[in-house]
Amino acid sequence: MSLISLARRGRAVALVAGALLLVPLVAEARPGGGRSSGSRGSFTNSAPPSTNTTPGGAQTFQRSAPASPASPSMAGPAAAGAAAQAARPSFARNMMMGIGAGLLGAGLFGLLSGSGFFSGLASLAGMLGFLLQIGLIAGIIMLAIRFFRRRSEPQLAGAGAPYARQGYDAPQPQPAAARMGGFGGGAAAAAVQPQPIELSGDDFNAFERLLGEINTAYSNEDEAGLRQRTTTEMFGYFDEDLSDNARRGVADRVSDVKLLQGDLSQAWNEGNLDYATVAMRFSLINAAYDRKTGKIVDGSATQTQEVSEYWTFVRERGGAWKLSGIQQAA
Repeated sequence: MSLISLARRGRAVALVAGALLLVPLVAEARPGGGRSSGSRGSFTNSAPPSTNTTPGGAQTFQRSAPASPASPSMAGPAAAGAAAQAARPSFARNMMMGIGAGLLGAGLFGLLSGSGFFSGLASLAGMLGFLLQIGLIAGIIMLAIRFFRRRSEPQLAGAGAPYARQGYDAPQPQPAAARMGGFGGGAAAAAVQPQPIELSGDDFNAFERLLGEINTAYSNEDEAGLRQRTTTEMFGYFDEDLSDNARRGVADRVSDVKLLQGDLSQAWNEGNLDYATVAMRFSLINAAYDRKTGKIVDGSATQTQEVSEYWTFVRERGGAWKLSGIQQAA
């Protein structure tokens, strides 16, 4: 094979690879985006017990903020700030991604011009000094942001289905180590130790209702509805996902949510907070649409799919249940 043919083939491969890198990937739709996000109080770092609905157990949290035992709203201002910061891409990462995209574009330009992949990079040599200046300015800005954020932190202030009529399975007994120290030792663990609690049929009905209402609010991009039904931490994750969809020009739409099977994994109390983790298998119709054309870019508007997840709910004593976490079934 001639060198010219090899060069042409190399250009074609590079163009295809570059196109795949530059096209934004459509994240899995529905609330949570198919990821495990949120908190389970003192059991955040412990896997919820498996159930008949999800015998394989659950995945660990991929996005989670530190627990705040004193704040039922329900992660505390400090944890909420950490969640929002973790949920949003950092300035440094965005800058590096931008530089990487520029280098990739330069290489592709070199290929298209017939000079080779790396020849396009030579044209950027004169910009290195300019990029270094941008890096210095960015560093100064980040230091200033940290300084003012640190000064402002002390001012923050606390801010039917088959199972539905039959009830969930009884919670599985936990080992003493899991009840007493599986969530971490120290004075905080000794001060508020989780205690098992009993749930009523009204509680299970509330969980089923929230499953539908949260999916509907997410599909409608109803931030007020999501904020009302979720903790501060979970709302931050949903808001970030919806904002990311808007930036990519897509809209997630969820409909026909039906609970097929569910049972209780854990129910416990921590101070003035009640927690419940339930395993749910439900069906839905899910599709992502291009905001401009209205065409489906992921999923189906007619095909039903089944999902198995662990949803954790939390409430103040006597208050309404709110979604605290979603974990994908393993």
